[in-house]
Amino acid sequence: MSSAAREKTLILMRHSTAESGSGKSDHDRELIARGRRDATAAGAWLKEQGLVPDLVICSTSLRTRQTWDAAAKGGAHAEFVEFRKSVYVGGVDEALETIREDAGETASVLVIGHNPTMAQLTSLLTDGDGSRRAHEALAKGFATSGVAVLRYAGDWADIDWGSCELQRFHVSRG
Repeated sequence: MSSAAREKTLILMRHSTAESGSGKSDHDRELIARGRRDATAAGAWLKEQGLVPDLVICSTSLRTRQTWDAAAKGGAHAEFVEFRKSVYVGGVDEALETIREDAGETASVLVIGHNPTMAQLTSLLTDGDGSRRAHEALAKGFATSGVAVLRYAGDWADIDWGSCELQRFHVSRG
């Protein structure tokens, strides 16, 4: 199979702005109004960019699930959505393993998770490769509603550190 036929897109997104912990478990924190607007704007941006993931792998936390729901209202679409506790409780190794195991034969995957995992995963997967402008934007911080778009050529089961290129980094605000 040619490299072009195996080219894939991995989109890493940090959840939108959530309420502070105040009496709730971290897992049950909800998006605030700004977070909902920003997530809706992220969905519109994904649609505008023609980024339609075959699969969304979303943390099980309430704020990440609400981020996906708002992004979908903004125009984002995916064929399948899976909720994985490993994206919530695990770090970069667990998130990467979840991508390897769940992505299958899909051409594009969107992972909605948390920091510092999303920032570290982006940095480790790209190892400085790709768009200089995108890396400069990422260096300013992986803000809430941040979206990193990575290119990968290969089988998902083989994705590893330094195997991707960062194409774009965008922070959505609504």
